[in-house]
Amino acid sequence: MIDGHTRTCGLIGNPVEHTLSPLIHNTLAELLSHPLVYVPFHVEDENVHKAVEGAYALNVLGLNVTVPHKSRVMKSLVQVDELAEKIGAVNTLVRFGNGFKGYNTDMPGLYRAFLSEGIMLDGQEVVILGAGGAARAVAFLCASKNVKKVYLMNRSADKAAEVAKEVNSKSGRECVCPMALSDHGKLPEGRFLAIQATSVGLYPNVDEVVIDDEDFYRKIHTGYDLIYKPRDTRFMQLVKSHGGRACHGLKMLLYQGVIAYELWNGVSVPEEIAMQVYGLLDEAAER
Repeated sequence: MIDGHTRTCGLIGNPVEHTLSPLIHNTLAELLSHPLVYVPFHVEDENVHKAVEGAYALNVLGLNVTVPHKSRVMKSLVQVDELAEKIGAVNTLVRFGNGFKGYNTDMPGLYRAFLSEGIMLDGQEVVILGAGGAARAVAFLCASKNVKKVYLMNRSADKAAEVAKEVNSKSGRECVCPMALSDHGKLPEGRFLAIQATSVGLYPNVDEVVIDDEDFYRKIHTGYDLIYKPRDTRFMQLVKSHGGRACHGLKMLLYQGVIAYELWNGVSVPEEIAMQVYGLLDEAAER
């Protein structure tokens, strides 16, 4: 029941009409008996600062931030968490002092998703496909979790080199090696964890894939696609057809939301509760 004690959380972005975040947070609030309601807010680029100020003035408990505002919102915050500062993107705002503090729960969420799937990063050799915002954040995560080597592959080798230089510098490790996608045949022999961090293959373009060379997929022991719609991307199909294991990105969506919810409410969400939410999320994402 919504009454005078109900706190409000929400999502700012453009667009937000497709979001599954209300399902995550409203279900968590119901299962944990918290007086909280979560709603999406469509915010145009020029109104981000006003939206953040207004949300604080309205006593909004917390906000998620999605594209295209994850970097732009940072200048409207009173403090930014160290991880979010390194990544250069914020997706969660928490009330703090006289404004909001920004966090990035995408990468901790991805790490929890990896652990849930039994994927270890420590000592791994990793291939990341892409060099955009998501790939950059994944590279930071890998560097922080003691991977042996990251091959960051992108259509533009210059962009890959720029991201690799930044991640190596900020993490204090020379572990990220930039490569052009067209040079994928030059990957050393071995078996890799591959993370697909582009929008290629996203519904409705389900037959698209970044690399379609069969020899590439013979080197992949595990493929993780950040996309979750479709649930079985062409990238995942190719990984599996060559004996590898493949996962989609829905658990990343789940856990980034769970971590945001924990930050807003000062709680720890039990794993059995998270899995109940995941079941509902899985059903909704199939529609």
